[in-house]
Amino acid sequence: MSARHPALARAETFAAAYGLRRPLLLAPMAGACPPALSVAVMRAGGLGACGALLMQPAAILAWAEAVREAGPFQINLWIPDPAPLRDPAHEARLRTFLGRFGPPVSAEAGDVTPPDFAGQCEALIEARPRIVSSIMGLYPPGFVTRLKESGIAWWATVSTVAEALAAEAAGADALVAQGAEAGGHRGCFRADNAEAGAVGLMALLPAVVDAVRIPVVATGGIADARGAAAALLLGASAVQVGTGFLRCPEAGIPPAWADALGRARPEDTRLTRAFSGRTGRSLATDYVAAAARPDAPAPAPYPVQRGLTQGMREAAAKEGDLARMQAWAGQAAGLARAVPAGEVVGGIWEEVEALLR
Repeated sequence: MSARHPALARAETFAAAYGLRRPLLLAPMAGACPPALSVAVMRAGGLGACGALLMQPAAILAWAEAVREAGPFQINLWIPDPAPLRDPAHEARLRTFLGRFGPPVSAEAGDVTPPDFAGQCEALIEARPRIVSSIMGLYPPGFVTRLKESGIAWWATVSTVAEALAAEAAGADALVAQGAEAGGHRGCFRADNAEAGAVGLMALLPAVVDAVRIPVVATGGIADARGAAAALLLGASAVQVGTGFLRCPEAGIPPAWADALGRARPEDTRLTRAFSGRTGRSLATDYVAAAARPDAPAPAPYPVQRGLTQGMREAAAKEGDLARMQAWAGQAAGLARAVPAGEVVGGIWEEVEALLR
């Protein structure tokens, strides 16, 4: 009998340490991680996830209780940005521009504030997930200490080698190396580096693995067994999939978005700040293209832009209008399958085992 492939053995050891049968993780996508999706992934042996960016503490606790019996899960928070600099005159131009794509935008629409970060952190301690993950920076040292005292692992999302070294030094138990192919928001510690420092996963992953001593999870542009196997061969201890789960019925996204993902080629996505003010990868819709034209007003900073676009985004989702919809998509979107999430988990991992036997 031949020995187990070293990449498989490494991944299975990592999975076992977190109570998983398969080292395949659901990405914590804010607004697109309903309990049903995580439960399906968890029952198939993978890791559930919640992107808690926009959730109040009570909602975080309710989500955790809804999935707890199915297995291990992670909850993810953004590290807050400094308070945005406001420009009323510029916001007025943005409101006029956005009014072409949705309902009129009120002067108060940009006055949004994220949920209280300290309160969210308290909810994480109370919820006791197996893993708490971070994006857009590092948790404060005092909170990291409390996580460790509570037996909760901390995984830090990184997009560069420098960020990886900083996260390891800050006490992260594992790193999530996010390539620029990823859908949705980029995890860069500095917002202004999200486009200029867009490093693809196949270059980023081996560099991070070589630079640190802790395990590395690969994410960004992985939606089938070929991508997963490649990531394991490059040193990853697990793979995290986001867009690859969005067409599953458990995800519950608008049908127009789900159908468009299945048709998308890698070049049909682009980086944009037009929805939230933070750089994310979206389908290249009519609104995204219009917002990128030279004569369009530049997006406001996060979360002001998110507030200004809320009416448009809600109307587009209600009407099923992809042209104006916030349709996040990774570059491997076309590989996503419209099948139950458990079938995605099982299919990817069984084929990975066949590829690496």
